[in-house]
Amino acid sequence: MKSLLAGFKEFVMRGNVVDLAVGIVIGGAFTAVVTGLLDGIINPLIAAIFGQPDISEVWSFAINGSTFSIGVFLNAVLNFLIVAAALYFIVVAPLNHLAARRARGQEEEPAPLAQDTVLLQEIRDLLAAQSGRAPY
Repeated sequence: MKSLLAGFKEFVMRGNVVDLAVGIVIGGAFTAVVTGLLDGIINPLIAAIFGQPDISEVWSFAINGSTFSIGVFLNAVLNFLIVAAALYFIVVAPLNHLAARRARGQEEEPAPLAQDTVLLQEIRDLLAAQSGRAPY
């Protein structure tokens, strides 16, 4: 029983689980921001253009008592695109830029030269010094 609890503790404390939990919390907060953008700016703009509060009622028609609404699908696609664009430009692009800056600052050191290469360079430098030329 003790090893089972230790395994569970290791699972919970693993970085992926903590990162996932933080991501869910941030996602919930980010959803509120995007909802505010939709309700405060996008939907009033749509209402000004189409005369309706959102596009869910646009292009609706009925056939034999069944209502088809292309606007509901378009509204869902629009919401998805707005969320994806906001997430990309506010979170993903800046983090990618930051990661690239860090990678440039931490360039790998060259691999150490093999022993025979070091010996050949020393011979080259000695020969250059004896002939009066500057070593490479």
